[in-house]
Amino acid sequence: MANLINHFPEILTTCRFYIELKLDGSLDPVDAFFMECKGFKQSQTAIEVSEVSPRQWGKAKSGQISHTKLPGNAKTSNLTLRRGMTQSATLWNWFETVQQGNWARQLRDGALTIYDQAGNSQALFQFQGAWPVSYLVSDLNVGTGDLAIEEMELAVETFTRQR
Repeated sequence: MANLINHFPEILTTCRFYIELKLDGSLDPVDAFFMECKGFKQSQTAIEVSEVSPRQWGKAKSGQISHTKLPGNAKTSNLTLRRGMTQSATLWNWFETVQQGNWARQLRDGALTIYDQAGNSQALFQFQGAWPVSYLVSDLNVGTGDLAIEEMELAVETFTRQR
Protein backbone atom coordinates (compact mmCIF):
# COMPACT_ATOMS: atom_id res chain seq x y z
CA MET A 1 0.00 0.00 0.00
CA ALA A 2 2.82 2.46 0.84
CA ASN A 3 4.37 1.81 -2.58
CA LEU A 4 1.06 2.63 -4.27
CA ILE A 5 0.75 5.96 -2.43
CA ASN A 6 4.21 7.06 -3.63
CA HIS A 7 3.11 6.69 -7.26
CA PHE A 8 0.37 9.33 -7.05
CA PRO A 9 1.58 12.84 -7.88
CA GLU A 10 0.89 15.65 -5.43
CA ILE A 11 -2.20 17.68 -6.26
CA LEU A 12 -1.20 21.32 -6.59
CA THR A 13 -3.14 24.00 -4.74
CA THR A 14 -4.35 27.21 -6.31
CA CYS A 15 -2.98 29.39 -3.52
CA ARG A 16 0.72 28.98 -4.39
CA PHE A 17 1.51 30.59 -7.72
CA TYR A 18 3.62 33.38 -9.08
CA ILE A 19 3.28 35.43 -12.27
CA GLU A 20 6.53 36.69 -13.73
CA LEU A 21 6.32 39.62 -16.14
CA LYS A 22 9.26 41.90 -16.92
CA LEU A 23 8.31 45.28 -18.41
CA ASP A 24 10.29 48.20 -19.82
CA GLY A 25 10.95 50.95 -17.31
CA SER A 26 10.81 48.69 -14.27
CA LEU A 27 13.68 48.66 -11.81
CA ASP A 28 12.51 45.41 -10.20
CA PRO A 29 13.49 41.92 -11.43
CA VAL A 30 9.78 41.02 -11.47
CA ASP A 31 7.03 43.61 -11.80
CA ALA A 32 4.23 42.18 -9.71
CA PHE A 33 2.98 39.49 -7.38
CA PHE A 34 -0.58 38.65 -8.38
CA MET A 35 -3.32 37.42 -6.07
CA GLU A 36 -5.48 36.01 -8.83
CA CYS A 37 -5.07 34.76 -12.38
CA LYS A 38 -7.97 33.84 -14.67
CA GLY A 39 -8.18 32.78 -18.27
CA PHE A 40 -5.32 30.35 -18.85
CA LYS A 41 -7.34 28.60 -21.51
CA GLN A 42 -6.46 27.29 -24.91
CA SER A 43 -9.19 25.76 -27.04
CA GLN A 44 -9.57 24.33 -30.48
CA THR A 45 -12.70 24.38 -32.62
CA ALA A 46 -14.02 21.16 -34.06
CA ILE A 47 -14.82 21.32 -37.76
CA GLU A 48 -17.44 18.81 -38.86
CA VAL A 49 -17.03 17.42 -42.37
CA SER A 50 -19.81 15.43 -44.05
CA GLU A 51 -18.95 13.13 -46.94
CA VAL A 52 -21.09 10.96 -49.16
CA SER A 53 -19.48 7.69 -50.15
CA PRO A 54 -20.44 5.84 -53.35
CA ARG A 55 -21.44 2.79 -51.29
CA GLN A 56 -25.20 2.49 -50.95
CA TRP A 57 -26.60 2.33 -47.48
CA GLY A 58 -29.52 0.06 -46.71
CA LYS A 59 -32.34 0.44 -49.23
CA ALA A 60 -31.36 4.00 -50.14
CA LYS A 61 -30.41 4.72 -53.72
CA SER A 62 -27.82 7.30 -52.70
CA GLY A 63 -24.45 6.84 -51.03
CA GLN A 64 -23.79 6.55 -47.34
CA ILE A 65 -23.18 9.80 -45.44
CA SER A 66 -20.35 9.81 -42.93
CA HIS A 67 -19.49 12.59 -40.50
CA THR A 68 -15.96 13.30 -39.32
CA LYS A 69 -14.71 15.92 -36.86
CA LEU A 70 -11.35 17.52 -37.57
CA PRO A 71 -9.30 19.89 -35.41
CA GLY A 72 -9.73 23.55 -36.41
CA ASN A 73 -8.00 26.73 -35.31
CA ALA A 74 -6.51 26.96 -31.84
CA LYS A 75 -7.50 29.97 -29.73
CA THR A 76 -5.83 31.39 -26.63
CA SER A 77 -8.04 33.30 -24.17
CA ASN A 78 -7.11 36.60 -22.55
CA LEU A 79 -5.54 36.48 -19.08
CA THR A 80 -6.93 38.52 -16.21
CA LEU A 81 -4.43 39.29 -13.45
CA ARG A 82 -5.36 40.85 -10.08
CA ARG A 83 -3.17 42.12 -7.28
CA GLY A 84 -3.15 44.50 -4.38
CA MET A 85 -2.34 47.94 -5.77
CA THR A 86 1.19 49.23 -5.12
CA GLN A 87 2.87 52.58 -5.68
CA SER A 88 4.47 51.27 -8.88
CA ALA A 89 3.06 52.81 -12.06
CA THR A 90 4.77 50.29 -14.36
CA LEU A 91 1.59 48.41 -15.33
CA TRP A 92 -0.30 51.67 -15.94
CA ASN A 93 2.57 53.05 -18.04
CA TRP A 94 2.58 49.86 -20.14
CA PHE A 95 -1.18 50.15 -20.71
CA GLU A 96 -0.90 53.85 -21.59
CA THR A 97 1.92 53.22 -24.09
CA VAL A 98 -0.20 50.61 -25.88
CA GLN A 99 -3.17 53.03 -25.93
CA GLN A 100 -1.00 55.65 -27.63
CA GLY A 101 -0.51 53.29 -30.58
CA ASN A 102 2.90 51.82 -29.82
CA TRP A 103 1.61 48.31 -29.11
CA ALA A 104 3.87 46.36 -31.52
CA ARG A 105 6.93 47.31 -29.46
CA GLN A 106 5.14 46.57 -26.20
CA LEU A 107 4.52 42.82 -26.63
CA ARG A 108 5.85 40.98 -23.58
CA ASP A 109 6.45 37.39 -22.58
CA GLY A 110 5.88 36.00 -19.12
CA ALA A 111 5.28 32.89 -17.07
CA LEU A 112 2.93 31.43 -14.49
CA THR A 113 4.62 29.11 -12.03
CA ILE A 114 2.64 26.91 -9.62
CA TYR A 115 4.36 25.54 -6.51
CA ASP A 116 3.76 22.52 -4.28
CA GLN A 117 3.31 22.71 -0.50
CA ALA A 118 7.10 22.64 0.03
CA GLY A 119 7.58 25.67 -2.23
CA ASN A 120 9.10 23.73 -5.16
CA SER A 121 8.16 24.69 -8.72
CA GLN A 122 5.90 21.95 -10.14
CA ALA A 123 4.12 23.46 -13.16
CA LEU A 124 5.29 26.18 -15.52
CA PHE A 125 3.17 27.88 -18.18
CA GLN A 126 4.89 30.39 -20.45
CA PHE A 127 2.98 32.98 -22.47
CA GLN A 128 4.19 35.03 -25.42
CA GLY A 129 3.15 38.23 -27.13
CA ALA A 130 1.10 39.70 -24.28
CA TRP A 131 -0.23 43.27 -24.28
CA PRO A 132 -2.76 44.99 -21.98
CA VAL A 133 -6.36 45.17 -23.17
CA SER A 134 -7.82 46.80 -20.06
CA TYR A 135 -6.75 48.25 -16.72
CA LEU A 136 -9.04 48.53 -13.71
CA VAL A 137 -8.70 49.85 -10.17
CA SER A 138 -11.28 48.54 -7.70
CA ASP A 139 -13.90 50.81 -6.20
CA LEU A 140 -12.56 52.70 -3.21
CA ASN A 141 -14.49 53.08 0.04
CA VAL A 142 -12.85 54.56 3.11
CA GLY A 143 -15.29 52.76 5.44
CA THR A 144 -14.51 49.18 4.39
CA GLY A 145 -10.77 48.90 5.01
CA ASP A 146 -10.40 46.70 1.89
CA LEU A 147 -7.25 46.61 -0.19
CA ALA A 148 -7.19 48.62 -3.39
CA ILE A 149 -7.08 46.05 -6.19
CA GLU A 150 -5.38 46.57 -9.54
CA GLU A 151 -6.62 44.39 -12.39
CA MET A 152 -5.18 44.04 -15.87
CA GLU A 153 -6.47 41.97 -18.77
CA LEU A 154 -3.83 40.79 -21.22
CA ALA A 155 -4.30 39.61 -24.80
CA VAL A 156 -1.93 36.67 -25.23
CA GLU A 157 -0.81 35.22 -28.56
CA THR A 158 0.19 31.78 -27.24
CA PHE A 159 0.84 29.90 -24.04
CA THR A 160 2.51 26.57 -23.49
CA ARG A 161 3.02 24.25 -20.56
CA GLN A 162 6.73 23.62 -20.04
CA ARG A 163 6.33 21.17 -17.16
